[in-house]
Amino acid sequence: MTGHHVAAIDQGTTSSRCIVFDADGGVVSVAQREHRQIFPRPGWVEHDAAEIWAAVQAVVGEALAAASIEPAQLAAVGITNQRETTVVWDRATGEPVGNAIVWQDTRTTGLLRELDRDLGEQRFRRTTGLPLATYFAGPKLQWMLATVDGLRARAERGEVLFGTMDSWLIWNLTGRHVTDVTNASRTLLMDLGTLDWDPELLAAMGIPAAMLPEIRSSAEVYGPARGALSGVPVASALGDQQAALFGQTCFQPGEAKCTYGTGSFLLMNTGATPVTSEHGLLTTVGYRIGDQPPAYALEGAIAVTGSLVQWLRDNLGLIATAAEVEELARTVDDNGGCYFVPAFSGLFAPHWRGDARGVIAGLTGYITKGHLARAALEASAWQTREVVDAMNADSDVALRRLRVDGGMTANELLMQFLADVLDVPVVRPTVAETTCLGAAYAAGLAVGFWPDQQTLRAKWRSDAQWQPAMEPAHRDRELRQWRKAVQRSLDWVDED
Repeated sequence: MTGHHVAAIDQGTTSSRCIVFDADGGVVSVAQREHRQIFPRPGWVEHDAAEIWAAVQAVVGEALAAASIEPAQLAAVGITNQRETTVVWDRATGEPVGNAIVWQDTRTTGLLRELDRDLGEQRFRRTTGLPLATYFAGPKLQWMLATVDGLRARAERGEVLFGTMDSWLIWNLTGRHVTDVTNASRTLLMDLGTLDWDPELLAAMGIPAAMLPEIRSSAEVYGPARGALSGVPVASALGDQQAALFGQTCFQPGEAKCTYGTGSFLLMNTGATPVTSEHGLLTTVGYRIGDQPPAYALEGAIAVTGSLVQWLRDNLGLIATAAEVEELARTVDDNGGCYFVPAFSGLFAPHWRGDARGVIAGLTGYITKGHLARAALEASAWQTREVVDAMNADSDVALRRLRVDGGMTANELLMQFLADVLDVPVVRPTVAETTCLGAAYAAGLAVGFWPDQQTLRAKWRSDAQWQPAMEPAHRDRELRQWRKAVQRSLDWVDED
């Protein structure tokens, strides 16, 4: 191993970043670029994978320049990525065959009904830990094979390759076609027990195995990078939420974190055995280090939290920057009786209702844009409360504190409200952007930059903590109102 730093590439839903870390896990430099959100039809969401790769190359160069280091001074680079977003590209040219289909996209609803009829949802849950939902990558690939002219024949001949964003980046960096267990576990195609592609599920979706990446550990050297990072070992890949779990050093069963980004994702480490949820959560792989047994997790996925703030900014023009939402929300003392259920892509955990759509309930002439801003922030907390209730019901131990990370944790009004509605302390670490930190930690472990996970745990530091202060009767009343608003979002989309 050479080098005194580790870099992490975070390919997210709205932007790509590169962060350089030192041996203490401290941030040395950051570079970030947004990419376009493409909405061809209502409910459809796409990205240009080539645009994303160009942005990744740019932020890598910018981060190295800002840190005043050369690639040779990096011990390794790790990757963390938006999960479930589906890319297909030409094996020979490396060019995408079309836009990537984003995890938020809902176009596969009809295919899911067919899969439910042919195999049954329980077959998928039993094998993959996942419900039949538009969220996951496999049906997106099935849709592409069925609708893009000539693509299925090319796939069967091995001319095109499939991957989630980790695979797309690793291919461009190293020329290797691989994925890791965390990303593979989000496709509806991987067996949680064998950690390999399930032949029956592939057959049910008509997906040729030849186009799938090899499933590897989350922390191992996949190959040396080419280009701007020439020679640097590409040594980790984790889906963004699993990376945050690892970056928060939630290495023991029962430890949990919630990341507040475009969506929000609460993961609890369940140890070496997958726990089947009876309350609408996902069973997923948390991480796998080298040849060690995998660690599994329960996950509650919320589709829209930070992206709701972006919607207030970009679609309604209520704010000029995302940071202004807190200031606007503080112009009022409460939500004025207004509740915002942002079911833009249906509702994810614990409801899994693709027929839901967003509603603003309780509108009166009294409501101002301040109340809308406050209701938008409160929606993130109430959705988290629903997931925590489900997780407490599924697990043996009730959540006693929540570690949080992601860009929205800078919003102190939201963090206090979150502690109030959960009735547990909320703790933010010194390094709030723990997705990148988790990818860096895993890459560093793979090359011996850090010796073991206990060394990483010792580096975790609390930056801020919020204690619950809401009266129980008020909390219960607000929760009842929220649940009424959720009911009004359901059954909006007709099957036809």
